[in-house]
Amino acid sequence: MIKAVEEINRHTIAVLVDNEAGVLARVIGLFSGRGYNIESLTVAEVDPRNSLSRITIVTSGTRMIIEQIKNQLRRLVPVHKVSDLTLEGPQVSRELALVKVAGGGDKRVEALRIADVFRARAVDTTNESFVFEVVGATEKVDAFIKLMEPLGLVEVSRTGVAAIARGSNPL
Repeated sequence: MIKAVEEINRHTIAVLVDNEAGVLARVIGLFSGRGYNIESLTVAEVDPRNSLSRITIVTSGTRMIIEQIKNQLRRLVPVHKVSDLTLEGPQVSRELALVKVAGGGDKRVEALRIADVFRARAVDTTNESFVFEVVGATEKVDAFIKLMEPLGLVEVSRTGVAAIARGSNPL
């Protein structure tokens, strides 16, 4: 009997939590203790009055694994709400990266030309290098970085994905 292999998909999960010490460690512990991978993680306070933070996690897994992750997150004490933005409808997601490129001559000119196409901004420049700021979907950031590799890519710093559901409903 041949077993069907279930497809692995990427999901963006938003978690509303109390903004207190140790919460992020508990969430990360849940992932690491069960061998789940975190592809992207962002955290920020979103409601200072009620002391709430939002954790946005990008992870991959089968439908069953994603359901396990969401159920286990809901059981953590400081968690108020778990939303799978991937399943709940249209979303807006962005990532920011700072990309350092060093080089001269034609490579320098080509780096500026590609940055213009990607609407990346030069936020720092020296005679030997540029630091570009590129914002967009993860795929756009990945493509920009890949094009900068042969032009003298030195270093990359990425924020991780920030995502929000479209429409008027809150998390």
